[in-house]
Amino acid sequence: MTPTRRDFIKTTGVVGAGLALGGASACGGAASDGASALPTPKKLLIFGGTGFIGPHTVRYALERGHEVTIFTRGRSEVDLPPEVERLVGDRNDDHTALEGRTWDVVIDNNGQDYKWVETSTEMLKDVVDQYIFVSSISAYALPPYDFSQAEQVMYEPLVGTDYPTIDSSSMTENWEYGMPTDYGHYKAICENITMEAFPGRATIVRPGLIVGPGDRTNRFGYWPKRIGEGGEVLAPGNPEHANQVIDQRDLTEWVVRLAENGTAGEFNGTGPGERMSMGSMLEQIGEGVGSEHELTWLPESFLQEQGLNPWSDFPSWMPGAPLMFVDVSSAVASGLTFRPLPVTARDTLEFELSRSAEELRLGTRWSSSCRARPKNWRAAHSGSRASVRLRRSLPGTPPEAVRDRPPRDGRRLSGRPRTQRDAASCGIRLLHHVRVLHPEGRT
Repeated sequence: MTPTRRDFIKTTGVVGAGLALGGASACGGAASDGASALPTPKKLLIFGGTGFIGPHTVRYALERGHEVTIFTRGRSEVDLPPEVERLVGDRNDDHTALEGRTWDVVIDNNGQDYKWVETSTEMLKDVVDQYIFVSSISAYALPPYDFSQAEQVMYEPLVGTDYPTIDSSSMTENWEYGMPTDYGHYKAICENITMEAFPGRATIVRPGLIVGPGDRTNRFGYWPKRIGEGGEVLAPGNPEHANQVIDQRDLTEWVVRLAENGTAGEFNGTGPGERMSMGSMLEQIGEGVGSEHELTWLPESFLQEQGLNPWSDFPSWMPGAPLMFVDVSSAVASGLTFRPLPVTARDTLEFELSRSAEELRLGTRWSSSCRARPKNWRAAHSGSRASVRLRRSLPGTPPEAVRDRPPRDGRRLSGRPRTQRDAASCGIRLLHHVRVLHPEGRT
């Protein structure tokens, strides 16, 4: 069973698969929500600190008694506590503010360009004890996703921390070091640079999809918002497909504790600790937002025929992809704990509802009508063995799985009459087909 944050507080600080560095910090405290004894204070330098995952990292570190310095370009208006030291510079060409300074730990939240990480690790390797690099599961050397993977339903993770990451030699023969590359390759190079500069003192954290309040990409926020509206909700594919997400608060609090404990090693930072299906994820989101809604699942083959794609058209969904179910056992052993997903969903919905229409417009790209039906949806829904209808009312009401049958006399399966015109204008509301950009905190 996955440990909760409260369960872990009661334990004695497990280092697990990671290697604890020397010094008092190796005996640091366990995960905390403020109930456990505070650790020995450390001086933390955070690259970033004002994006998606940065502010909570900063606030939690301060709550734990640490001295926090952030290094940014100084362009973001983010409300942080006054005791935060703000250094202004540019990871491209201005590191003057870092010269002559020392810290205990660096938390590199925004190292997406390997030239940035090359410069910062070289500059700090003799004045910092530990370097925590926030990478991505996209660094793993896996083939590009395609719909053929939807045929497999994974019940065991295929990717652990020992799985190969992208090797530069596997890139096209025209690529040379110093040239731009894709996101996963960038992260893999950054990992290698960090481990070479900090042998035995590097911590590599590979998050999956980072979600929760503050996420402006709509990659997860779509679901709490849409399910919170109630009614009939289109759900993609086979509900048994595995899925993983991580609340940014769980991720960042754990990263701070890795710094407290001086824990080095490689970790997959996503969750939960046990297998979660797409169906279970949407069910838990429903519990969190407390709406009366109905999930209607349409098979992958039908969605593919409609030209609708995983991830770009359907947030948080890549059926059969190995990256949607990676091994997180070493992360859990090192202290990663998880809020209940209904709590994440509730808090995410509150954040989504606080956003202005203008902000939503600027932060997302829409690919097609957000309220249209896919052509022939009813035939596909009623004729597929994989199509199962899950009904969820208010929290506490158990889901009811009912095998679909072809509708008769223009009626829904619930028996409520519906004319053909009604069926064309309401019912299933297709996803908001988000095509997202990838700011800090992307997968």
